[in-house]
Amino acid sequence: MSSDTLAALRFYQTTPHDCSYLEGREATTIFMDPETPVSSELYSRLITAGFRRSGEHLYRPACAHCSACVSCRVRVNEFRRSKRFTRVWRRNKDLVAMPLDALEGDEFYILYARYINARHSDGDMFPPSKEQYRGFIEAKSATTQFVGFYLDMQLIAVCIMDEVDHAMSAMYTFFEPDLDRRSLGVFLILWQIEHAKSKNLPYLYLGYWIKESEKMQYKTEYRPLELFLNDHWVLLN
Repeated sequence: MSSDTLAALRFYQTTPHDCSYLEGREATTIFMDPETPVSSELYSRLITAGFRRSGEHLYRPACAHCSACVSCRVRVNEFRRSKRFTRVWRRNKDLVAMPLDALEGDEFYILYARYINARHSDGDMFPPSKEQYRGFIEAKSATTQFVGFYLDMQLIAVCIMDEVDHAMSAMYTFFEPDLDRRSLGVFLILWQIEHAKSKNLPYLYLGYWIKESEKMQYKTEYRPLELFLNDHWVLLN
């Protein structure tokens, strides 16, 4: 795909609004026209240029006076589990991963709502609603994969990923909030790294990292990690 093709795409920009991550700052976002057909090749080019998907929208931060949001990706072939990650991996070996065609049925929304209420009551996705769930979770492209994780036939976690030409993109995960000892959030990232590796894909995208945000610091534990800085991918030291 040529640079002329990318230049011909239509984008829209939001008006400045309060930042969801850094208090006292304003955020601006650019979105690709949602009517534009998105092939795997186009998606790959956009995610390499720092874009991310949320629901039906491909977007990228475009703040006038801030560049704190940095796209990041794990080099999966070079990733080695730390002792803590190895313990988490072993602790969850009894889970059964099951590919899903869609997230249909009350069990998925109930788990999602429990997760948001318990873990993100201070975020912009609270309170959960079925309309919000359908718009954010059920919106999918041809690249989207759903995986449910079951313990004794009971759903305890869901992983949503997009597959592009060179990578998996970790879209969203939600899980049973009462199973703290399992560290399911950590396990699901480790599982996605292994999944990308099994498909011979060199990267797992983890969305945006913000150095000043405590909630984002966990992403730097998955190394080697590359950051998209000044339109180039660089290795985090």
